[in-house]
Amino acid sequence: MKTSKLCIALFFISNITFSQNKSLSNSIDISQVKQDFNILIDNIKNYYLYLDEDVVDLNCIKNYYSNQIKDLKTLEEVTLFFEHILYEFHDNHFLLNTNNNKSYRTFSPIYLSEKNNKFFIENVWASNIMNLKTNILKAEVISFNGVDYNKAIQDFPIFCTDKTNPKVRAYIINKIIYGTYNNPRILKLKLTNGTYFTLDIDKLILKNTSSLISTKTINNIGVITINNSLGNNKLISVFDKALNELSNTKAIILDLRNTVSGGNTYVAKGIMSRFIGKEKPYQKHLLLESFDSQPKIKRTFVEYVTPRGIQYKKTLIVLSGRWTGSMGEGLTIGLDGLKRATIIGTEMRKLLGAVYTIPLKNFSFAYNMPAEKLFHINSTPREDFIPENYVNQTKIDKDEFLSIAIKIININKN
Repeated sequence: MKTSKLCIALFFISNITFSQNKSLSNSIDISQVKQDFNILIDNIKNYYLYLDEDVVDLNCIKNYYSNQIKDLKTLEEVTLFFEHILYEFHDNHFLLNTNNNKSYRTFSPIYLSEKNNKFFIENVWASNIMNLKTNILKAEVISFNGVDYNKAIQDFPIFCTDKTNPKVRAYIINKIIYGTYNNPRILKLKLTNGTYFTLDIDKLILKNTSSLISTKTINNIGVITINNSLGNNKLISVFDKALNELSNTKAIILDLRNTVSGGNTYVAKGIMSRFIGKEKPYQKHLLLESFDSQPKIKRTFVEYVTPRGIQYKKTLIVLSGRWTGSMGEGLTIGLDGLKRATIIGTEMRKLLGAVYTIPLKNFSFAYNMPAEKLFHINSTPREDFIPENYVNQTKIDKDEFLSIAIKIININKN
């Protein structure tokens, strides 16, 4: 995730004013909420590059939510008010940097898809779940917390966006199972063998690895797993040490399936730089600029990565999937665009663009807005990237991604 003070983004300067008395108590000044609401709407209109007005009715948002302001009494309600506005944009990269116990979580260890108005488990974060024994892949979701899933979609707090749009529905059906912090997440499933199974998502135990990376070797193949640490600058030196120790392997598998929280460009370029022999382009950017109240002009540019250290020249495989997020997605498309790695996996988190952290004027929290579009070097939007070696996940007791990677390496070596 790219985060930056708004003052760094020059096109936002006109909206930067910092209050000396931001609301810290539960005493709410409605005029302050209105002011921050109006600034948010203006920023969305002017700088949110993913606004699709055929799907999102911005006038409805302005009218509907402005009418809710008068009823806000507590800071918790103000937080939820701004959260619900952002839900309208069905964008998991456009969110507040705070939450409360009524907020939705930011991800779930399962991913749902829809077919013929039915809902199925398409992917499971099997590489990171420690205690799931039942194969729930392709199971039909019947209900969530006892509520029919179609009813749960109807009840989801979006009021000005077309819930029949496929992208909106994909967002909602998965946001539902992210769940709010103060409620259980219990799914009634119909497994592929016809039996019914109850899944309590909160009883799934995820790996909690304190190390920035994990490494192992399998038949002289080095495996480097990034443990959701792409935002930690110290990862670069840790990665360097690991790669140097694996320099004599016949291939490297770089596992990015646990990068759900994203990271930063500095770390990603530090990793890519060890696999190339000359400076190359890896990503395209698009943003809007405006100075002195003049018209907005599109700015596009290509970002390069430069070699660093001792190059690892042998085969490189990247594993990515639904829990490869933000900078993890950028690292995946970057290595693909550099023509340096074979990518194996599924769609990724589909987090939109690069985000800028914009503080509210009157409250002590901010929102992260995607204000810069990102593209594969071949001009494919980052969120639309699908690997050539696609994994149709069918098992939870076998790492199908890793197995395919090893198979490809061995075929290429023969």
